[in-house]
Amino acid sequence: MTLPKAPAPVDASLLEKLFDQAPDVAFFIKDAAGRYLAVNASLVERHGLRHKSQVLGQRPCDICPGDYGRIPAAQDAAVLRTGRPLLDHLELHWYAPHKPGWCLTTKLPMRDASGAIIGLIGISRDVRAPIETRDIPVEFAAALDHFENNVAAPITPSALARRARLAPHRFARLMKRFFELTPSQFIAKTRIAAASRLLRETEQSVADIALACGFYDHSAFTRAFRAMTGVTPTRFRLG
Repeated sequence: MTLPKAPAPVDASLLEKLFDQAPDVAFFIKDAAGRYLAVNASLVERHGLRHKSQVLGQRPCDICPGDYGRIPAAQDAAVLRTGRPLLDHLELHWYAPHKPGWCLTTKLPMRDASGAIIGLIGISRDVRAPIETRDIPVEFAAALDHFENNVAAPITPSALARRARLAPHRFARLMKRFFELTPSQFIAKTRIAAASRLLRETEQSVADIALACGFYDHSAFTRAFRAMTGVTPTRFRLG
């Protein structure tokens, strides 16, 4: 029996054209220095730019101010240095003009025939907006609603599953289906989103907001907030 030949490697321009049709995904290929080699239209638009030529050859820190560019550039450097992929990392991205949106970012190293790392390829997928509660199991929706209205209370994925009267694995499957998140990611996203609103809409201290959103101390809140948004709570509040 003659085995079929393996297909030739996919051309970067073909991938670029494919992802141009996916407005909810930012697609990129970068070289060994972290510079963009290929991007889709969505990535360009998210930076408030008009043409791919304004992005190609640049690094994130070249086109994004402050930590919004530094954080992804540091991620790239880590993937390129260690060869370890970044998988479904939940982040708060900013779309011009300064509109927040949650993404799950994946970055994979690219290697040549000898195994040397020559670049990386990745995507940042928009986290799907929650669907109407009438479309999901009532007790599942009630558990999420209770948590979103009580973010100060300690909670774990297993405790959230118990409140929904579901086995943990069943709860996790529903969470992935409806939100494309793990239960832990959902908890973190909900806490940080609540904190973001309080930082912008109130004059409460950062320490008080940390406690109001379920963080046991100021430093833990700052670490979690910066990990997801790229900036500290104080800097976020300043805009």
